[in-house]
Amino acid sequence: MRLALLAATALTLAAPAAAADLVLANGLIVDGSGSAPYPGWVAITGDRIEAVGRGKPPAATRTLDVHGQAIAPGFVNMLSWATESLIVDGRAQSDIRQGVTLEVMGEGWSMGPLNPAMKTLAEKRQDDIKFPITWTSLGDYLTMLEKKGIAPNVASFVGHTTVRVHELGEGDVDPTPEQLARMQGLVRAAMNEGALGLGSSMIYAPAAYAETPELIALARASAACGGMYISHMRSEGDRIEAAVDELIEIARASGGPAEIWHMKMSGQKNWGKLDTIIARIEAARAQGLRITANMYNYTAGATGLDASMPLWVQAGGLEAWIERLRDPAIRARVKAEMMDENASWENLARRAGSPENVLLLGFRNPGLKPLTGKTLGEVARMRGTSPEDTAIDLVIEDGSRVGTAYFLMDEANVKRQTALPWMSFGSDAAAPSAEGVFLLSQDHPRAYGNVARLLGHYVRDEKTTSLAEAVRRLTSLPAGNLGIRERGALKPGYFADVVVFDPATIADHATFAKPAQYATGVAQVFVNGVQVLKDGEPTGAAAGRFVRGPGVGRCPG
Repeated sequence: MRLALLAATALTLAAPAAAADLVLANGLIVDGSGSAPYPGWVAITGDRIEAVGRGKPPAATRTLDVHGQAIAPGFVNMLSWATESLIVDGRAQSDIRQGVTLEVMGEGWSMGPLNPAMKTLAEKRQDDIKFPITWTSLGDYLTMLEKKGIAPNVASFVGHTTVRVHELGEGDVDPTPEQLARMQGLVRAAMNEGALGLGSSMIYAPAAYAETPELIALARASAACGGMYISHMRSEGDRIEAAVDELIEIARASGGPAEIWHMKMSGQKNWGKLDTIIARIEAARAQGLRITANMYNYTAGATGLDASMPLWVQAGGLEAWIERLRDPAIRARVKAEMMDENASWENLARRAGSPENVLLLGFRNPGLKPLTGKTLGEVARMRGTSPEDTAIDLVIEDGSRVGTAYFLMDEANVKRQTALPWMSFGSDAAAPSAEGVFLLSQDHPRAYGNVARLLGHYVRDEKTTSLAEAVRRLTSLPAGNLGIRERGALKPGYFADVVVFDPATIADHATFAKPAQYATGVAQVFVNGVQVLKDGEPTGAAAGRFVRGPGVGRCPG
């Protein structure tokens, strides 16, 4: 009798005081905590979750019977390149259809702070997606997206590369004390506007020219404002141990947390390093450092042909790089280094093992677009040139880094990583639609299937982790790591970012041959209490907001 009374009291306390705007009824509550799912309901009023409970759902203006499907917090894409795609199509269909309600940007390059020269150059270098750059700061850019109208929420790190270029340009130079102080000031300003921390991408020029003390100084500026240091490390393969050690050193010296972007063991000869890397991270965590990681759920990465060429030839930026490649003597030196198995830089073409494992995804030159979807090996044979010469020629002819996928990882490692308790997930891709300008180039399938592949293939089919744990690492784990309040869980008072999906049917359909295929199995998505996906189709509602980080208004000047 006493237990029944307690249960009734708990149910009464969970119910909203007045009729809610919406109740999602008869669902399976997967609340983001990692606790066991349970049958129940979620009540939403305005932009907030009003109550979560079991048993009979309360009265509401509108009740939606979800027929036993999972009700979860909206998913966090911990590495989004929707920076440009949202400008031309705010629906973010590839992600919204997977239940993603927050896009986290800023891998090295962020959309601010910009100076006039950076704006001019960025517009000149645009590819298929073209737009005027009307903003200057990172906060201005994110506010512009919110005002323009977008379906998902957005947040961003301030990019180390962007801050560096702002003060130093794109050359291989070290900052003076005065320049470094100005760079720290830019980081603090971005944190005050709402940046989440400092993001770096250390295999690429010009970020790779930075030494560890520079990164520590900027990470300290971020950490003083509650920010995280997050990095595409200097190596994900041959020198990954040293790269992880550097990230841990930066976390320790800065006093802030650190995260590894898209953790992987790159190249077959490095596949056996996963245990070593896990041990390094867990040892640092045991010492009290907040070290975490995220990943995408595929065996191929995607970047550009710049990741197949030495860093010195890229100093000064894209135009200087291409001009150097036209010089026969420099070209010969570049080719020799591209063929060197033991080069001191991160050569992804070598780590892929074969030019057949290098897939060409995107060109800006219309004359080269027919090569989209072919491998570097295929194009080399078509042209009768070596893979190295072909790569160099394509960069020159296209006037770009040329979008490229590299098959680098071991499926067994990917599978193991999905079970790590400190691992969250990011697509490392834009949020396109399967139409219009987005079909002028080819996406990596992670743009359309990263979350669905996790919940369908790995959780349901491979059983690498439980549904509750996977949802925790898509929601409350990243929100907590980022210092984002009142999101990432189904709790009264939290923002109503909510996804309804069927764990039995959710699936990814995108492939490397046909990537522009939407995932299925997500039925309803709400962002800030507004329905942006209804019965699997976008509503067109622009409910997304600029989600600010922990330093707003309290970062020292």
